[in-house]
Amino acid sequence: MKISENKVVVMTYQLEVEGKIVDKADENAPLDYIQGTHMLIPKLEATVEGKEPGDDFECTIVPEEGYGEYDLKKVFDIPKESFMINGEIRDDLLEVGRFIPMLNSAGEVCQGMIVEIKEKDVTMDFNPPMAGKTMHFTGKILEVRDATEKELKEGLHGEFLPEEECSCGCGGHHHHGDGGCCHHHDHEGGCCHHGEHKDEDCCCNS
Repeated sequence: MKISENKVVVMTYQLEVEGKIVDKADENAPLDYIQGTHMLIPKLEATVEGKEPGDDFECTIVPEEGYGEYDLKKVFDIPKESFMINGEIRDDLLEVGRFIPMLNSAGEVCQGMIVEIKEKDVTMDFNPPMAGKTMHFTGKILEVRDATEKELKEGLHGEFLPEEECSCGCGGHHHHGDGGCCHHHDHEGGCCHHGEHKDEDCCCNS
């Protein structure tokens, strides 16, 4: 069976950036998704279209085809008070290099990385980790099958189901990086996952 729209695809991949392997999925823990549901970067999805189990693939994606150029406007300071829960600042959340899910002014969840902790503010970077990077993918198709009606409606892993509304009272920016109710429901680890959120106007500190 060939890969086409609404097929469940199981595949391995290896992602190389600037000469280093930065992400991979092997046969013990492969990537699976539904073709045509915008879960992959468009060029990668187009590359595997029409392939069958056993086929190899290779794809190079420049920034404008992937996560865009690095944008300095997405790096800004957020008052430490925004990290306050139940009247206390969560210092255990404040660690350089840590990714914290937060809400933007439209109520959408987006990931930000702490880059500096100051006396009164926290500098966060809301660029995607692969922004400005050229990505080179190689991999192999392991399995192709028809998606069920349930999978098409709910997603292969429930990703199309509505997220539960957060009511944890954590202030203007939700930031439970410790598994609280405001975590990102997208595929956080996979660099090849694209999703619907483009991060425009993301996490402005207003």
